[in-house]
Amino acid sequence: MVSRLDHDANVRPWVQAAEAVGATVRWIEFDRDTTELTVEYVERVLSPSTMLVAVTGASNLLGTRPDIPAISAAVHATDALLYVDGVHLTAHAPVDLVALGADFYACSPYKFLGPHCGVVAARPELLATLHPDKLLPSTDDVPERFELGTLPYELLAGVTAAVDFHASLDPAAGGPRRLRVLGGLAALEAHEEVLRERLERGLAALPGVTLQSKARLRTPTLLLTFEGRSAQAAYEFLAGLGINTPAGSFYAIEPSRWLGLGDDGGLRVGLAPYTNQSDVEPPARRTGGVPRLSAAAAGLRSAR
Repeated sequence: MVSRLDHDANVRPWVQAAEAVGATVRWIEFDRDTTELTVEYVERVLSPSTMLVAVTGASNLLGTRPDIPAISAAVHATDALLYVDGVHLTAHAPVDLVALGADFYACSPYKFLGPHCGVVAARPELLATLHPDKLLPSTDDVPERFELGTLPYELLAGVTAAVDFHASLDPAAGGPRRLRVLGGLAALEAHEEVLRERLERGLAALPGVTLQSKARLRTPTLLLTFEGRSAQAAYEFLAGLGINTPAGSFYAIEPSRWLGLGDDGGLRVGLAPYTNQSDVEPPARRTGGVPRLSAAAAGLRSAR
């Protein structure tokens, strides 16, 4: 089972693997009006023959955060495995693998200020049941059987630095590094939530702008579309104001198509640890004293 909400990295490999062995692929839908993917949508297509469910921890296009613990309980009631794409979630919220109930949890440190490499976390006994294609001299130990050849030590050092940075975000957090990381990410989540709410209030006041991200629980990731203007045009205009908001579907082709946005997606606005209040509510511009967001909206309207 794969979902209409996911980045294609957690869709296409499973679809192709199913085609290779003759397995059936079933699709989990999500609510187009609310952009929510609830456990009910998962239960509609679960069956005793389900072997694996692949779902995102947070949509990189819309920010939607499905209730993974509830989905996990439903999946495990059928003895299936749950594979969670946590690439986007890990950058914005504390992650507890046991609490989530994921059998496999994938992420990439480049999303949380580290280098480009991949991570898959799972119980050692579960990893021991998987046998990847590898060279005969390579060890069969877990997890080394999945690390083919010489390890990328420079990337691992970068991952350590990124983890230590997040452990330092909350000066009040103490104890082991794991607790400091969780405290830092909780502080980050609270910081980004305040900025997201302020940003959305400003966007709601702009005519001709539609916020596609509507889920109750989501990361500070906003997908915007515009009346009479393309997302690409908005991206280019905002770039001229020094605002970096790229346009596209960002490999999340399924949710973009599901929402009727085709392959073009929309304009994605994202917040990060280094985003502050001045980024979402800057001082009035000197040219007429118009706030930056309003100036951008006025420019988009005049450019139609």
